[in-house]
Amino acid sequence: MTMRISFDNQVAFVTGAGSGLGLATARAFAEAGAAVALADLDLDAVQEEAEKLKAAGHQAIALRCDVAVESDVADAVEQTVNTFGRLDAAFNNAGIQAPVSETADADGEEFDRVIAVNLRGVWNCMKYELRHMREQGSGAIVNCSSTGGVVGTAGLGAYNASKHAVIGLTRSAALEYASRGIRVNAVCPGVTETPMVARAVAEVPEHMEAIIKEIPAERYGQPEEIASAVLWLCSPGAGFTVGQALVVDGGFTVR
Repeated sequence: MTMRISFDNQVAFVTGAGSGLGLATARAFAEAGAAVALADLDLDAVQEEAEKLKAAGHQAIALRCDVAVESDVADAVEQTVNTFGRLDAAFNNAGIQAPVSETADADGEEFDRVIAVNLRGVWNCMKYELRHMREQGSGAIVNCSSTGGVVGTAGLGAYNASKHAVIGLTRSAALEYASRGIRVNAVCPGVTETPMVARAVAEVPEHMEAIIKEIPAERYGQPEEIASAVLWLCSPGAGFTVGQALVVDGGFTVR
């Protein structure tokens, strides 16, 4: 269950909003009073979820967006602003995983795709979100990194490289815009119950079992727990939090 933070009369933009962390965060923003743009490569998924939110009395729109394609992102952010009039918060969450592979055996095309979505996708989103927020003189952005952005994991070189780089982008943008009323931070989820993690478990169950055993909390995280962290980072309560990578991982990286 997410904490109660008010986003009344504000507008939030969430990528990868068709499922998992993105969907949980979009719902949390809506329940907190924000008008929400749900963006995802799977238009059917976000259309269904946007309709559910509207039926519950919230303001929401669904947008098809491949974050790796700059023009898609530009259009999605523009549609959000055209529809709701402004942009106050963004969760740049869309991401993919590559098959587990040693570096010497990894596929170059898989590497490029992971970097295109997880890294270039975040850069694309920030570029166009910041243009609108810069005009307003206010806003908050949270980029989705990972515990894979702060520690290494054998077999996940491309994914970890992309998530480490997201933290670098976050810190640089944070320094550029902190004096202009815009805060940029990152969230670093640990292993959380999402469709992407479910696929990873199915692919290499022994690998995931070993990871779970190393989590002090002895369980998976829940998408709503990550959503709570994102909403806090976007809230006035985090007004002095700038350029940080907030780890939400059940203690995994503390060991």
